[in-house]
Parts: sequence; structure tokens; C-alpha cells
Amino acid sequence: MDLEISKYTYRVTWSEDDDEFVGLCAEFPSLSWLAETPEKALSGIGSVVKNCIKDMLQNYEEIPPAISSRQYSGKFMVRVPPEVHRHLVIEAAESGVSLNRIASAKLAH
Repeated sequence: MDLEISKYTYRVTWSEDDDEFVGLCAEFPSLSWLAETPEKALSGIGSVVKNCIKDMLQNYEEIPPAISSRQYSGKFMVRVPPEVHRHLVIEAAESGVSLNRIASAKLAH
């Protein structure tokens, strides 16, 4: 299996607790890498992910697909309190649009 680790979703952020930058990978939420610069944090988390995948392959574990490579239907269910539901229905009616359109617009922000 030829996985390109560059297709995974990486993020670098500042950690006040550690006083360093932390590199993260969304597909591997238990992994992180601390470094003094954002570039080193990104490089470090990439190396950790690569080594983790190598280990997973040796142990015949399933490798998570990259978020960017997955197909999405555009549908998902979300539960809200009844008063929020009522408020959204009223807002949609007053705006002359569907509840789906109001919910989509709010989620997009």
C-alpha cells in the first residue's frame, strides 16, 4: 500500500502550556510533535505519521484514509434542542427559504 502522508490534514498551532508549536494530524488525533518553530513542528508530525503508518502496516492494522480523499454525501443528521429547532423554522419562514437553507448557511460560518 503506497500512502502519501502529504495528503493528510496537518495543523500547526501554538501551545501555551508547552511554550512551543505543536504539529497535529486530524487523521491521527493521538499523535503530536512539539518544536520551537512552526516548520519544525510540521516536519516532526509528518515523520511521526510516517513511522506510525509503517508500524500499523507491520501489524496489519487498517490505515485511516486521508480526509481529502474521502467522498462526502452532503448529508448528516444533527440534533438540536426543540427551542433551537423552532427558532430556525421561524427564521426560515420569515426569510422565505427552507429550513435546510438556513441551517446550511449557519453551518457554513
